[in-house]
This record gives sequence, structure tokens and C-alpha cells, in this order.
Amino acid sequence: MSKKPSDPTPAENTPESANPYIEIAERSQRLVNDWLTRHGNEIQAPDVDPLNVGEAFLEMTRHMMANPQKMMESGLSLWQGYMELWQSTALRMMGAEAEPVAQPARDDRRFRDEAWTENQVFDYIKQSYLLTAKWLESTVHDVEGLDRKTQHKVDFYTKQFVNALSPTNFLMTNPEALRATVESKGENLVNGLNNLLEDLERGDGKLAIRMTDMEAFEIGKNVATAKGKVVYRNDLIELIQFDPLTDKVSQTPLLIVPPWINKFYILDLRPENSFIRWASEQGHTVFVISWVNPDAKLARKTYDDYMLEGPLAAMDAIEQATGERAVNLIGYCLGGTLTAATLAWIAGQRSKRWKNRVKTQ
Repeated sequence: MSKKPSDPTPAENTPESANPYIEIAERSQRLVNDWLTRHGNEIQAPDVDPLNVGEAFLEMTRHMMANPQKMMESGLSLWQGYMELWQSTALRMMGAEAEPVAQPARDDRRFRDEAWTENQVFDYIKQSYLLTAKWLESTVHDVEGLDRKTQHKVDFYTKQFVNALSPTNFLMTNPEALRATVESKGENLVNGLNNLLEDLERGDGKLAIRMTDMEAFEIGKNVATAKGKVVYRNDLIELIQFDPLTDKVSQTPLLIVPPWINKFYILDLRPENSFIRWASEQGHTVFVISWVNPDAKLARKTYDDYMLEGPLAAMDAIEQATGERAVNLIGYCLGGTLTAATLAWIAGQRSKRWKNRVKTQ
């Protein structure tokens, strides 16, 4: 007997085809239950507007209401724009050529897929969005009497709102996403939901968005490849020493102060792009500060503490390890800011203890 066209394919009837959906449902339920178990009694109403965005928009609205004629002109310009768009779309539907009413900026990559232009429905969605977005941004920007700070805040959050509502962000109004869904038979949506669940699981119920491939780095292979040893530690740092890789060694040790918002091994990735290894190959005895991950115990630590227990404590430890009082000092990123503050502090000291402690910086 021949199979009817409406009959499901064998693959659709197999239990395996439902497995991803069953797994997602189970993981979602488990995640919700775990979160409620841990935080069920701690749920509090969030601060609705911690950044006072609403107040800025209320202030903008008050100024706009003071000039009703300008509001009417703004509304009329939007209406005229839509009349032109409707006429243009109608001409295209009848097979005639029509100039677009609204076009994306040259650097706007969201609408580069051909379907945004060739498909009349998606072309209309694109143009109506661009038309409304431009109108909204220009309307809130051109408000007389609004102070500069409030105007910047209104402009910024309006831009975020407009970008969030882009049709490219929604499945049913994004031809590329729809095409990928059809071609993968929905697998792309399943994978996306899996990624969301992984981010929620990683954050114990809070959204901890993965910014990189967690499996991409391996210690000693493509991160932290230089061989070093911890020679000092306190509440805020561990000081790591890397021996020179040459027979001739520079007398003055090199101290590197990295930022505390990421790890020291940003300077020690693969051997071919490791600054620490390169410095060791130039004959330097390299010392690098590794900042601890702060927790509640360090809540009362101040910027002064980061200076005293960071670069200054490291200098004393280097003197103990090498016998050299002076160091060559390098600061990277936020570590450079701390280094500059440290140098200014040293320059203001009258004690001989800190005189000539930094040779070059």
C-alpha cells in the first residue's frame, strides 16, 4: 500500500525525535525546582527603575507637551511617511517598480539578507521599522529646553528600545531565522533553548551568558603556558615568579601589574603570543601579580588596600626573593591606573624605604 502524502515520515514517528524536547522539558522543570528550593523565601520585588530612566522620560514629556504644535508636526511627518510606504508597497504588489521609502544605514548589517529586499512582506516590515525608528529617535532628540544630561539619557535608552524591537530579533519577522528553522527542522531553536538552559544552570537560576567557549582553553597548552611559581601571597594577591630563559640575566626584576577584572594569563596565552614568555626570553626575571577573586571577606578593602597589598607588597616580596630593591614596573589596563597611582604615592614619600624602588616604568 502506498503511503499517503499526509502520513508522517518514519523519522517523525521515532522516539529519538522527541528526545531533545523531553530533555529540555525535564531540565527546565529541574532548574525551576532547584531555584525555588534555594531562593523561594528570598524573592523580593525588584527596584522598578534604579537608573531613573522613567524620570528622564517624564521630564522629556513635560517639555514636549509645552509645544503641542511641534508634536502635531512630528505625528504628521510619521503619517506622511507611512502613506508613502503604503503607496510604494502597493506599487510593488502590482508589479511596478518603486523607490524604497526607508533604507538601512550602510553600516547596518541586520538587513543584508536578500529576502529583506526581494520579499515584499519582509521589505515592508523592514521599511516600517526603519521609518518608525528614525521618527522616534528624531522626535525624542529634538526636544527644546531639555538639559544635556537628561537628553543624553533619553537618547541612549530610546536607542536601546528601538534596537530591541528590531524585526531581526524575532523569529517570525526574520527571514534568515525562518530559513534556518526550516532547513534544520527546528534544530536551531532546540540548540538555542539548550544554550539558554546552560546559561541559567551556570548561574544557579540567574542568566549567566556564556561569552566564550568554555572548552576552548587548556592550561599549559593555550593559556598560562609559561612555567612559574608562587613566591608570595596575601589577602589580595599571589605573586608569581617566572625565571629568565637566557644565560645572561638582567639584574633588575620586572614586575607586571595586570587588571583585577581579568586574570594575569591574558599576558600568557600560547607560547607564540605570551608576553610573559617573551620577557623571560629577553633575560628578565618576571614577577606577575595574580589578583584573587574577591568575596564578602574583602568587602571593606579599598583602593588604598589594593595599592598597599598589591604593587607595594609585591616590591617587598621581590626584594626578599632576589635581593634587588629596584624593579622595572609595567601596568596593564586597570593595572596601569593602579601603577600610576602607586608611582604618585611613592613620589610623595619621604621615607628612604621607597626611594629609588622603581627604576623604569
